[in-house]
Amino acid sequence: MLEQLFFSAFITLFVLIDPPGCAPIYAGLTADASRAQTLSMALRASVIATGILVGFGLFGARLLAAMHIQLDSFRIAGGIMLFLIALDMVLDRNTERRSERAEAVKASRPVVKDVAVFPMAMPILAGPGSIAATMLLTARASGPTEMAVILAALVIVMAMAFVSMLAARPIIRLLGAQIEAVVTRLLGVLLAALAVQFVVDGLKGQLF
Repeated sequence: MLEQLFFSAFITLFVLIDPPGCAPIYAGLTADASRAQTLSMALRASVIATGILVGFGLFGARLLAAMHIQLDSFRIAGGIMLFLIALDMVLDRNTERRSERAEAVKASRPVVKDVAVFPMAMPILAGPGSIAATMLLTARASGPTEMAVILAALVIVMAMAFVSMLAARPIIRLLGAQIEAVVTRLLGVLLAALAVQFVVDGLKGQLF
């Protein structure tokens, strides 16, 4: 049971955070940075993004309660949003949008000094999709043990994102554009199935 929960959380967060996909974006934003600066920004981006996602995971349900939003309604809305993200991944629009957003930030600053908080930590790592997914996953946890399993999956994915940012250029050369596109589409199909499951769970809660 815990193994299935961990696998589901890991796959969902891996698809949305997309550590390999963050590599070329980070490489482009830090092209003029030194090795020490690259390490520092990657570390801070990973830590800040993890803090944001953990915060929403732990206190997101209380926020919904304060806004008088039912959890099942959030499951349906979150599932629909994740499905749209999955559709963009399958059609290869998600990577293009993230790259365009990163290029816009880079173009607005002749010299990139610090991209740890924006745009790397948020919205590239801790974006709307990963925030919604974290809240949905933690909402399904029954007890502190399952919550710890989900947060452990999150930490592992963020650690992978940190390693990917540090090894950005070698990863780009290793994967190549075609292989990365194929993997992105496969992960998008998997995310679409998980998104549908979120919607089904929400509808069951509303109707039954």
